[in-house]
Amino acid sequence: MTRGWRAALGEWWATPVARALVALALMLLIGCVFNADGAFFKWSVHRDMLRQVSVYGILACGMTVVIITAGIDLSVSSILALAAVSFAWLTLPEGWPAALAIPAVLVIGTALGSVSGVLAARMRIQPFIVTLAMMVFARGLAKVVSGGMKITNYVQEPDGTSHLVPMPRIFGMIDSRVLGGNVSIVTVIFLLCVLATWIILSRLRLGRHLYAVGGNEEAARLSGVPVARTLVMAYALSGLFAAIAGICQAAQETQGDPETGMGYELDAIAMVVIGGTTLAGGKGSVVLTLIGVLTIGYLQKILSLNAAPEATRLMLTGTIIVCAVLFQRGR
Repeated sequence: MTRGWRAALGEWWATPVARALVALALMLLIGCVFNADGAFFKWSVHRDMLRQVSVYGILACGMTVVIITAGIDLSVSSILALAAVSFAWLTLPEGWPAALAIPAVLVIGTALGSVSGVLAARMRIQPFIVTLAMMVFARGLAKVVSGGMKITNYVQEPDGTSHLVPMPRIFGMIDSRVLGGNVSIVTVIFLLCVLATWIILSRLRLGRHLYAVGGNEEAARLSGVPVARTLVMAYALSGLFAAIAGICQAAQETQGDPETGMGYELDAIAMVVIGGTTLAGGKGSVVLTLIGVLTIGYLQKILSLNAAPEATRLMLTGTIIVCAVLFQRGR
């Protein structure tokens, strides 16, 4: 009986989910110890943490899909910025209703992601190079759309005059809270993105194809998997999620900033990897990414509550990411 229990525990411990949960539990334990005079035990702290990491988490959903195919997407932060600028431009100076502006922005993000996928799948260019180029291109396009300035509700006319336009209701709706003010809408959007990603990876044929391509591209091709189409879909989904994150970012900042989201792609990659999804492709899940998002989110919140200097936060975050990856691999 004892041996059976130990064997079962050993098998559970060998799973990525178990290791990711232990890392998250350890982070929560650290928060309980360094609780900033009890601040860590208040729900408002956890609510604000979830709100702060939700945009990163939305990006991480798309990044999970791409990494499962053994790829990488460095362009998500720039597509986020372009989406934020486009959404602000369409809804503020142009006065588009949200019902038209949101689909238009989502199409832009999906299209740019698809371009990266076509270049990687059809032209056989390394995903790192393709998405690096797209990162630069999308950031430049965001600056072209915005004229190099933040787009706010302070609109300047061609004749040089300027005036304030009412802030569209959609901005307040996205940045509001539900359930008695206990959960932010952007957090709900993040969780819906997690659910959508889980359905894609676990319940659809596309998900099986994504895992097959990441596990062994040549074997997948010989098995009849449409490899090129699958890769294009992976990067298109990443672009779509980046556009969703950009809309949320614009609503939270009440403006479209072409410089927003700098470095967000690194945080998204870290959240995917720290959860246990392997960069080699073929393995992983959005559930692991969700755990990684919470782990990084609590790390940042604990450091913030304890007034850790920015330099210390960066160094400690980098160290913990490396340790977490080694912890995941130590089987």
